[in-house]
Amino acid sequence: MTAIATAPATRRIVPASERHLKNRTSLTQSLQNTLTMAYRGLVKIRRTPEQLFDVTLQPIIFTLMFTYIFGGAISGDVASYLPVIIPGILVQTVITTSVVTGTQLREDMDKGVFDRFRSLPIARIAPLSGALLADTLRYAIATTLTFVMGFIMGMRPEGGIGAVVAAGLLVIGCSWAISWIFAFFGVIARTASSVQGISMLVLFPLTFLSNAFVPVDTMPDWLQGFVNINPVSHLVTAVRDLVNNGVFGADAWISILGAAVIVAIFAPLTVRAYMRRA
Repeated sequence: MTAIATAPATRRIVPASERHLKNRTSLTQSLQNTLTMAYRGLVKIRRTPEQLFDVTLQPIIFTLMFTYIFGGAISGDVASYLPVIIPGILVQTVITTSVVTGTQLREDMDKGVFDRFRSLPIARIAPLSGALLADTLRYAIATTLTFVMGFIMGMRPEGGIGAVVAAGLLVIGCSWAISWIFAFFGVIARTASSVQGISMLVLFPLTFLSNAFVPVDTMPDWLQGFVNINPVSHLVTAVRDLVNNGVFGADAWISILGAAVIVAIFAPLTVRAYMRRA
């Protein structure tokens, strides 16, 4: 029998320009899928509006409660205390709201929602990035209501409307960065309740052991050292400088740098842990 020679298989070399187009298309698809998943999060809020109770009721209740309880004792009257407490309530409320990112992420994973997403022709990162993006609406609602409550109670920001908007964006951006921490907890934790428990264990000391509610010089010396380096204190001071004086000072830059560091550390950790389970 005569041997039949076969031509060796050849591998097509993909030009660099074609590879670049493929990567760009993948990035475009990921962005589109992220926006779609973010819209899904907004639809969930519309169908179950009780999810917004924390960002609608908490700013109102906390502002009224803390202002009328501590206003006279700390600043002499409510009007003088408002420029101090409103930035503190704002930071505390919005940062606390970021815990929901981790708890809802864990609930979706427990219900098998992400298993169904995995069978769809979408970017694997889209459910995670979409959830993080959708939660920025919650931060915006809490920020707006806190400032509105302060205005109703008599606060008049000396920095002007532009400084108020800048302060709100600063808090929303920093809270979005912090939500990566709780998203990481949501991926690695076993239950949604454990995510909330761990998150509150972290947040309560940071928010209450800060300058959000009382002046630092009224605290014991050993506690002042921690309060002065507390990142929440820097963010509260940055918001006060913006709202009351229209100054974008050093504390604002420290807050932005801290947010960037958090994202640089926890975004890769969260994505890596999520990819293992998704």
